[in-house]
Parts: sequence; structure tokens; C-alpha cells
Amino acid sequence: MRLSIERKSTKIYPDLKRVVARFFFNGEARAKSIIQQVVGMSDPEVDITIMPILREFSRRHRNITRIFERHADRLRHLFPGLQIDYEGLSLKRKLLTGSYFTNEYSIESAAFFNPSLIEDVDQSGLEEGQKRVIMSFRAVGEGHVSSIAFRSGIIDKNNEISLIAPGNYVDEAEIIRNSIYQKHTFFQNAVSIRLPDSVMQEIQSSLPDQFEYLALKKVIREMQQRFQVDHLLKKGLERMLWLADSYYEMNFSLDTDLSDRVIFPYSDAESRGIEDARFVKYTSENGSVTYYATYTAYDGITIQPKLLQTKDFYNFKIMPLYGEGAQNKNLALFPRKIKGKYVMISRIDGINGYIMYSDKINIWENPQILHTPKYAWEFVQVGNCGSPIETPDGWLVITHGVGPMRTYCIGASLLDLENPGREIGRLREPLLMPNKDEREGYVPNVLYSCGSMIHNDELIIPYGLSDYASGFASVNLEKLLTQIKADGI
Repeated sequence: MRLSIERKSTKIYPDLKRVVARFFFNGEARAKSIIQQVVGMSDPEVDITIMPILREFSRRHRNITRIFERHADRLRHLFPGLQIDYEGLSLKRKLLTGSYFTNEYSIESAAFFNPSLIEDVDQSGLEEGQKRVIMSFRAVGEGHVSSIAFRSGIIDKNNEISLIAPGNYVDEAEIIRNSIYQKHTFFQNAVSIRLPDSVMQEIQSSLPDQFEYLALKKVIREMQQRFQVDHLLKKGLERMLWLADSYYEMNFSLDTDLSDRVIFPYSDAESRGIEDARFVKYTSENGSVTYYATYTAYDGITIQPKLLQTKDFYNFKIMPLYGEGAQNKNLALFPRKIKGKYVMISRIDGINGYIMYSDKINIWENPQILHTPKYAWEFVQVGNCGSPIETPDGWLVITHGVGPMRTYCIGASLLDLENPGREIGRLREPLLMPNKDEREGYVPNVLYSCGSMIHNDELIIPYGLSDYASGFASVNLEKLLTQIKADGI
């Protein structure tokens, strides 16, 4: 390799002790049986059962009583049918009920990989040459369900990375769902799903001017039963349901550490995991800053690209991405508008890189080919490893290529600043390829990143090690850009 790449000694591995107390529900019939048995216990039996649980798990979770009470409250709709007065139950009996519907989930027991790296909102109290950073990761736990986890760190003047030890707790966010939808607005947004006019009209006529998610779900499921053999139509109907299911907000308590905040799958479209968040610090035309992340939602059968938005990493808004260009994986947003348009790169066909422009940040149409597999190490597919980075010489895109033995290598490409659909150059050889210390893992021979950054004239690349752990590498920016331009296209 003609470029000198420094692999950092800092590594991040999965931590089995990072657990969250999640709602556990295994069916209405069993739930009713448990509720009846708890209600049938005497007060002394309730005391002697709940107190050891509180003592043991209060050391593992912030305010475990609040968690148990919240989980019990999620079952209150079952109590009238059992002729039980939920409000009349003692606090301890509610807590005991909630404990039966709670389980610990180890969020990163299987893997902690595919990181992105961005500048922290807070840069106060640092020495010259330092930068505080936020890292996001794909955390994989039991059942290979993925979530988005965070860590914080500081890069010093020599570009060495110091990680801040994670907090002692893992917290779920408070979820705020858009419960009421305006029919006119909703179906304007649903146009890109491109269902037949007759089907779209039938759905609209079945709903009132204002409707809830469950009402739309009932209409969609009934139509899917009627159109069993038309798989394309069934998929289109499912995408309409996702559109409603995918708008929500999540808020974390202000007393949580960044590492305490974990974004779990919430909607039906995310039920089997949320993957590979590509965070970017986005600067609007008026200078205001918002942090966005594109990610992939997976329900066990189909994937859906989604967009996450935050200004402070406490409060997040979630929305779906849709349109012809919002397919497959690998969507990455540019950090600013270009000629008045939002710009996105993607890999909609699983093989080639695409670019697209839009007036709306969540609607993406007319994708155009940006780059195709060219060199031996990327013949299977090419894609991005995060949002483009602006440099005086062009937009620097960290890429990945897949070659023989399904080996994932990391490369780089340079796009024109004013016309990013034009590739100026691409590295002929990988920046990083798996070495003997990196190739073993959950998925061997894979190096992958979701977002790099420039600091002190070097490019800092966080990357996943064979879908198991994460590491860091750096390269001189000027030398990298010179090599890309020399290699050309």
C-alpha cells in the first residue's frame, strides 16, 4: 500500500454486563393467569417476594420500581376483564405484577461494531488540539436483535483516542407516538408507494378524516388477505403501514449519561433490529446544526431505510425514508445542501453506488449511478462507509468493497464539490483490509465503518472488526487526497 495507515491500539469489545430491563409479554392468556395469581397472594406473601427482587435489581437498574410500575401499567387493560380493580392494588402488588413482565436484555452480548464518529455537541473544557466526540455503534444482543448504542471519547492533539468509561445503567427512552393522522396529509406522503389508484382510493374511503394507526392497520390487513397472490401489492400495502408506524419521538432523561441511552427497535418495521446508523453533523443554510442518522430497520422479512434526527442526543425524532431511491441499505446524507437540494448517496440495488437529490429530506426519487465495482477487491459490490466529508479538494467518501471470499475492505473516493455526481478519483487499492488480528469474528473477513471525521489534518476512521468489535485507524488527509487524485477514475 502506498499510503501509511496507523491502526490505533484502542479497541472496543462487547460488554455482557450492559443490560436493560425490558417489557416482557408472552401472550394474553398467560398474562391473565399471572395477574390472578399475584392478586390472590396475601400481603405478607407479596412483601416476602418483592423485597428481595427490589434489593437485588436496584443495583443493576436506575429506579427499578419505576420500571416495574410502568410495566404493570401496560397491562391495566386486562384487569377489567378479570373483574379486578387495578387502581385499588397496593404499590407493592403492582410492583410485583410488573416484575413478572420484565426481563433483562444484554444489549451487546453478541457484538459491538460498525461505528460512526462525529463531533460532540459540547466542546467546552478541552485543551488545545483536543476534540470531544460521540461514537455510535450497532449493538447486537440475544436473538441477533440490533440496537443503536453510544460511547463518548476525546481525541487529543496527536490524534490518540481516549474512551470515556460507560455509565452503570442502560435506559430505555420514553416513546411518544403520533397517534392521530390527518388523512389528506398522510396520503400525500404515501404517493411514492405507488399503489394502484383503485387500491389507494379504497383505503382512503375506509378511513375517517382523522385516523389512528390501529384503524389503518385493520384496513391494510384485511386487504392483504384479499390479495394473497399479488405479492407486489401486498408489499406495497405493508410499506403504507410502515409509513404510519415509523413516525415517533423518543426522549431520554436528562440525568442519563450518553452511554446509558440506547435506541432499541420500537415500531413493527424495526422488530428484528435497527442496523448501521450513519450519523452526520448537518449544517443548514442559516447555520443551525442538527445531527441526522440514516439507518436500516428490519422486521425479519423486509428492510426499510429510516431517518433519525436530534440536536442534543437526549431527544430524537424518527421518520421513514421513502421513494424510488429509499430502497435497500447504505443511505448516507451529505452534511449540507448543494445548490439548494438535500443530497444522499446509497446502494439501492445491492451492487452499485448511487446519488440523488431532493427538496424534502425524507423523500428520495430518481437515483443516478455514482460508481460501480471496478477493482478486484470490490467486484461483488461497492458502497459507502458513512456520509461524505467536505474538503477543499472535494467530497471525501469512505467506501467499502466486497471481493473474493466475501472479504470487506475499506477504500476512498473523491467527488466534485459543486457536482457530487462526478467522481474525481478512487483509490485503486484498499485503505484497510482485514489482517490476521481482525479477520476472526461473528462474520469473518469484514471491515466496515459508518462514519469518519477529520481532526488535526488526519482522517480518523472507526471500523467494525468482523462484525464483533470495533477499532480505529488514521491516515494523513493531504496524502490520502493526493493519492486518490493520482489514481483517478
